[in-house]
Order: sequence, then structure tokens, then C-alpha cells
Amino acid sequence: MSTVSVNVEHLTRVEGHGNIVLNAKDGTVEKVEWQVSEAPRFFESFVRGRPWDELSFLTSRICGICSIGHSLTSLKATEAAMQIPISDQTGMLRRLALHAENMQSHILHVGYLVAPDMFRVGSVFPLVPDHKDLVLKIVKMHRLANELSTLVCGRTTHPITMIPGGFSWIPSQRALLEYQQHLRDIIPVCEDVGQALLDNCHMLPDFSRETEYIGLTSDEEYALYDGVIASTDTGTHPVEEYESVANEFIVPQSTAKYTKHHRDSYMVGALARFNLNSDQLHPLAMQWALKFQLKPLCYNPFMNSIAQVVEYIHSVEDGILLIDKLVEQGINRDERP
Repeated sequence: MSTVSVNVEHLTRVEGHGNIVLNAKDGTVEKVEWQVSEAPRFFESFVRGRPWDELSFLTSRICGICSIGHSLTSLKATEAAMQIPISDQTGMLRRLALHAENMQSHILHVGYLVAPDMFRVGSVFPLVPDHKDLVLKIVKMHRLANELSTLVCGRTTHPITMIPGGFSWIPSQRALLEYQQHLRDIIPVCEDVGQALLDNCHMLPDFSRETEYIGLTSDEEYALYDGVIASTDTGTHPVEEYESVANEFIVPQSTAKYTKHHRDSYMVGALARFNLNSDQLHPLAMQWALKFQLKPLCYNPFMNSIAQVVEYIHSVEDGILLIDKLVEQGINRDERP
């Protein structure tokens, strides 16, 4: 008889805190759990009774990495409830803001947390002596995303300029065009980092698990900000019916809620969006997906990191196009909700 017990407390190099528990006996897995051990903060409760125009500033504090996404979700919910329209300019600026956050989060994860595994070292710091140029390029990509967040949202984390119906402050045409040039300049840097990861992509586990993937989808764009809910199993669903897709439930071993839809679980994030929207990628992002042999439907969860690289490049391309459109239609800095 053989018994295997794995207990990992406070898993490192992930965005958050969690434990892994696995018990197996005679080749049979008896227990496997992912335990989120962070204390709940009850945002659903303490926003009750607050003025509606404060909610996005409060909910942005749910996370320091994805604060823009939480703000935009809150703003869209408020605007839907209050029937507040937004202008084309606001929609494009919000898309730029969301690109900034995706770029921030993706390169943080891939560059600082995943790349060490692909190079078989314990953290990003041992990469510096032998791969200093790569690390500096990763830092440059991260800084570029931070700068876009500051330009559009007023600061790097916890945005302050996005309000119901629009923005309290709008960047100038000159500032946007200067940043657009930075986006163009970062493309060869992205390709260098992409090539370094491609050269080591064989280090990612060759693993496949058929999964339901859920995310937004749209006929107009690679859906990040707007669209309808889509599932690789059940097709599309109106956003208003999100509760029938989310299906949150509580489990005893974790403070984080679990969800399920058509199967016992589903996956969201970059790989889910890629599986649902890959035909909407911009040309360079599409090229890099093909270089990594990333094709829908991909059932290898480790390829989520590669999908993040592809999405970073897509965001750079889309950011350039969005700024072109903003300048072409003329930026109205006096626009107020």
C-alpha cells in the first residue's frame, strides 16, 4: 500500500493566497482541494446605502491589480440601472483603460511569475545575471502599461477619473499621440520577449483537460469591455442573465465562492477569451498565437500564460488604433456626463 499526502500552505508566485491539499492511496486520489485562505471583505455589504456615484471608487479596492476592471464593472452596472448613456469617446477611453490593466496584469504574471518556471529558476531575481536584457524588457513592458493607466485613469491603480457617464478628466490629444508612439516602440520589445518565451515554451506541461470556457464575445471586436456572455458549451447568453451562468456557491474549505455552469466548473480569463474570440485578434497577435501553436479550442490550462502574451500584443495593436480613432473624431476635453 502506498499513501501520498501533499499539503502546500500559502502557495507562492500566484496573485493571491491559497493552499493545495492532495491525498492519494494506492493510486486513487481521495481528496484534492484548492483552498483560498484570504479573509472575506464583504464588499457586497458595505457598499449598501452608499451614494451611487461613489460605488466604482469603492469597488476598485477589491483588488490592487485588477482595480480598473472592478471599476468598469461597477460603472456599467450603475449606468444600466440608472439608464445613463455614454459617448463614443468615453467607450474608447474605457477600452484604453482596460487594455492598460490587461497589459499590467498579464506581463506581471507571465514576466515575473511564469518565466522563472520556464527558465527553471526559483524567482525572477536569478534570471537577472544570465538574462538581464530579458528582465529589463519585461520591466519596460510593465512600465508602459502603468503609464497608460496613469494617462487615462489618473493613476496606476484604483482609478480616479472614470465616473458614471464618462470621465472627470480627459487626456489631451498631444498626450495620447505621445503615448501612441510608445506603443509603436514597444512592439519589437514584445516580440523579443515573445521569442524568449517561445524558445522555452517546451517547459510548460503537456497537459489537456476538456473544460467549459466562459467569457465575453462580440461581432465587433476581441471582447474585453463589451459584448454578450459566451460559453464553449452552451453558446451565447444575454448579459442580463449573468446569474444563470455564474451560479456562485459556497464550499467549506475556501473563503472564495465557487461557480459552475454546464459542467462542474468552468474557466475564465485569457485562454477562455482566446478560445471564444481568436478570430478577432489583430494581425500581429494572431501571428504570435500561431508561432506558439495556440489554436482554439485549447484545453491545456498552462497555455493561459501564452494567451496572456498574445493578448498583451493585441492590446498594443488595439491601443494604437483606438488613439487614431480618438484623434480622427476630435478629442472633446470639455465633455462631461
